[in-house]
Amino acid sequence: MTTADPGASEDLLLRRIPFEIAGLAAILAVPAALFFDPLTGLLLFAGGLFSALGFFWLKQSLVRVLSKGEKGARRSGVLLYALRLVLICAVFFLIILLYPKKILAFVAGFSAVVPVTLAEAVRGLLRMKKWKD
Repeated sequence: MTTADPGASEDLLLRRIPFEIAGLAAILAVPAALFFDPLTGLLLFAGGLFSALGFFWLKQSLVRVLSKGEKGARRSGVLLYALRLVLICAVFFLIILLYPKKILAFVAGFSAVVPVTLAEAVRGLLRMKKWKD
């Protein structure tokens, strides 16, 4: 996609990433459920959904924080990210408490953001290469 406005392209990319994270987690959850057990697949998928939700929340909160003044942005940004860290730790603690032997499945789903982001970066670089030629 070649658009005249690079901001529109970036916005589309940032809207697409949470869906790609959830999709990758769903794709990985099926063989995990078949190879291990359904709970492992479900926790892997739940980790991916939680990661996608976290990415979406991060994007939305950045827009809100950056729209404030410099001093207000710092204070609310620090508070928001501290709250985000506490919530992520609470979810991991809950998974460890309820399913201690299945935490790696949740972590694998939660980490789906890494290959998705890497794929989007490569995709963006390939587009730049085509654009420059």
